[in-house]
Amino acid sequence: MPPLAHDRYIDEIARQVAQTRDVVTSGADLSAPVPTCPDWRLEELVCHLGGALRWVAATIAGRAQERIPNDEVPEIAGPGPGSAPAVLDAWFAHSGRLVVDALREAGPDTEVWAWADDRSSGFWARRMAHEITVHRADATLAAGLPYEVAPDIAADAIDEWLELVEWVQHNMAHDPARDMRGPDRSIHLHATDAPPGLDAEWLIRLDENGVRHSRGHARATVALRGPLTSVLLAFYRRLPLDSPELEVVGERGVLEFWLERTAFG
Repeated sequence: MPPLAHDRYIDEIARQVAQTRDVVTSGADLSAPVPTCPDWRLEELVCHLGGALRWVAATIAGRAQERIPNDEVPEIAGPGPGSAPAVLDAWFAHSGRLVVDALREAGPDTEVWAWADDRSSGFWARRMAHEITVHRADATLAAGLPYEVAPDIAADAIDEWLELVEWVQHNMAHDPARDMRGPDRSIHLHATDAPPGLDAEWLIRLDENGVRHSRGHARATVALRGPLTSVLLAFYRRLPLDSPELEVVGERGVLEFWLERTAFG
């Protein structure tokens, strides 16, 4: 069971949809490339994210027990290249309303298709909250705007990413994550500005059995320290390790080895 409440994830999706819309309507060049997703322009990134929201909405609303083909989801591709910001904004706003309404109506325990072991609407609430958490960072950084995220969401996004890497390693034979089996090494993540009551430290173990993680303070082969949002962005490969707010202590190569083999598209 995810550590945050179902409604917390849904509220966060709605909030981040609004924040992403602020980027779309900020006057940013929607044809500009996205440095952290170099295959996309800003407009394409927003369409990717809105399409994902619509696909999940259709999955939940239809109680799908198999993967829905993309071409069965209405307007999944977006309004088209070169659309006016107001048109893209309206389409993206509707994408957000569709998924929020579907998830609220379903609750956390409705059985639906999912690619992971957890076949529930709750899985998709958490997944989409963090999908938009990271891709909103891509959009805001591309537009040169400041980025912030709630501490509980940032910490849970790190948890979910670690869980997904572990799942991929055990279930996808050709994924680069499988390359992380080997000698016993470890990574410590330490958020230096976590609010009271939020345990924002992680220990990640890499050995011959694969990847394992836990919360808490511990010595490790390498440590990544800094503000929680910066640790989140660096761990998702959105912020360089040499950023002034971050500190890498120990064998940096181990952290680079991890980052080379884990990618959030």
